Amino acid sequence: MAARRHATLVFSRHGESEWNVANKFTGWVDVDLSEKGVGEAKTAGELVKEAGLKFDVCYSSYLKRAIKTCNLALEASDQLYVPTHKTWRLNERMYGGLTGLDKKE
Repeated sequence: MAARRHATLVFSRHGESEWNVANKFTGWVDVDLSEKGVGEAKTAGELVKEAGLKFDVCYSSYLKRAIKTCNLALEASDQLYVPTHKTWRLNERMYGGLTGLDKKE
């Protein structure tokens, strides 16, 4: 009988987006990362590297804020070789008529 291989599953949310800063419901609107969000993604990659985690694969939504977070984190952890797969199933929830509105409204 073959030995079982231990697996580690790592989840990460995208870095802060421009609409997070504006406090807007984003949903599937394809907004970019804020400057802070870029830094958060890089920091996530540095933490991955410090922890000695090595990825076999990376999954992301089709939204550029998630794709950029994935790419920046992989670059910061020296793992740009890792295959990435995108799926709409990882996109943020759809907010319908709330999309674009200030969350305070």
